[in-house]
Amino acid sequence: MRRHLRIYRMFVVSSFNRELEFRANFFAKMVQNVMWIGFAVAIVLVVFANTKSIAGWSQPTALVLTGTAAILTSLSSGLFFSLMEIPQQVRQGTLDFVVTKPVDAQMWVSTRRVNFDQLGPLCFGIALLAYGLHAAGVHPALGQWLAWFGLVVAALAMFYSLSISLMTLAIWLVRVDNLWVLTETAASVSRTPVDVYPIVVQRFFLYFLPLAFFATLPAKMLILGVDGSLVLLGAVWGIGSLLASRMFWKYATRHYASASS
Repeated sequence: MRRHLRIYRMFVVSSFNRELEFRANFFAKMVQNVMWIGFAVAIVLVVFANTKSIAGWSQPTALVLTGTAAILTSLSSGLFFSLMEIPQQVRQGTLDFVVTKPVDAQMWVSTRRVNFDQLGPLCFGIALLAYGLHAAGVHPALGQWLAWFGLVVAALAMFYSLSISLMTLAIWLVRVDNLWVLTETAASVSRTPVDVYPIVVQRFFLYFLPLAFFATLPAKMLILGVDGSLVLLGAVWGIGSLLASRMFWKYATRHYASASS
């Protein structure tokens, strides 16, 4: 574990140094990413311009949800940006060097690059979350914050598991770059509260395709209070998805044929 932490620290330092080489591009990307979240906020403002509540959500609480979604997507894109490089590594044969290194290959492909331009959206999402809570007049207790944090971590685990599973398909399909769009779609859906859907769809997003954990349920923990059963279900989903993606990665690498073979 200590050895992997040292390696990860090297990844973080090298990624930061890479960003400093092109500072103008770094700040431009950061501003661009913040603008995308700004568009999501603008949609919320437009939707609530002529109504005070939608499926029990007011404008301030919808901003809490949007802020939570922004935090989740910025963390996932920032920490696991290198997953997008797996198809390229398969095509070029550079994945050969990864799977033969004396380090866990999944850890390498998951954390090799840290995307620091997500710091802007992360800070914006935190500010948006704080503003939404203040505007709603909600003051969450410590237990609510812990439940929110726990579900965000669980959602991050689910998002990571989905991303690496999709990218791992490149071992068989080679060109799966566009599958990354599916994770972007999941992030977009998470900005909409699942309460707006019929009850059948809500149950589907809770028990079969857990998009409800990506933003709606963490936001509810801050707004309505802690639901222990949902926190436990989120933990089960998070751990289960990590284990499933780990097994799928192991299975895929056992059947990996290098570009030179």
